Amino acid sequence: MPNYDLQFDHLRIDYLENQEVIVARLDRPKVNALDTALLQEIYVLARACHSDPPGALVVTGGERHFAAGADLKVFANPSTRQAQGDAFRLAFAALETVPCPTLAAVNGFALGGGAELAICCDFRIAGEGAVFGQPEVLLGIIPGGGATQRLARLVGVTKAKELIWSGKQLTSAEALAIGWADEIVPDSETLERAIELATGFAKGPRVAIRASKRAIDEGIQGTLAKGIDLELDLFMEVFESKDAIEGVASFFEYGPGKAKFTER
Repeated sequence: MPNYDLQFDHLRIDYLENQEVIVARLDRPKVNALDTALLQEIYVLARACHSDPPGALVVTGGERHFAAGADLKVFANPSTRQAQGDAFRLAFAALETVPCPTLAAVNGFALGGGAELAICCDFRIAGEGAVFGQPEVLLGIIPGGGATQRLARLVGVTKAKELIWSGKQLTSAEALAIGWADEIVPDSETLERAIELATGFAKGPRVAIRASKRAIDEGIQGTLAKGIDLELDLFMEVFESKDAIEGVASFFEYGPGKAKFTER
């Protein structure tokens, strides 16, 4: 089994071996503000998942704060501002490209950098009391962790402009309505539901899931023609995998949905 016994100061790691799912909990009291050190820990975790992908990764925070945003004391200091910005870019790019399904289990406030952290995940499972927002404009600044790009791709250009220019905070129901959240559950069930979904993905054909995630995420950044080319290349590559051989053989013998996938 892979070794995910990573020790951090403000990121608690739990590897659910039976499900082959990693749960990473932000733990930087009081509001899980993202400083350079915590961002570097997220980067190290993401790179470990690149090197040895788990079945799925769940990122969560506290009951009242998923993550309240960047540590403004760091950004306010000109001598540390650039390092903080670089840490955001590196950590979020590494998390966004982890080659397995990633889910954010969001309770409480996900604001600024915290909202951007959730956007980097493939899915956002929100508690009923969760709040999403990009309030940077209220401080006279703009998002610096990718919201102008990732949020626009997630909810559309016009809606992203509205949210970023107003600094408006959305309830979980409002976030669900525009696609910022993907599912709402009672606050007490947020992490449980995220783990349930993650476990389902982890039991699936991992080679195919990794390839399709790459095709979607890389393809959408370019032209349709280049995306179709990438998809076909990956389709041909995946067809040579053990899972594909097993899946096709199982289909012919037993029909769809009966194959058991074991390739990691």
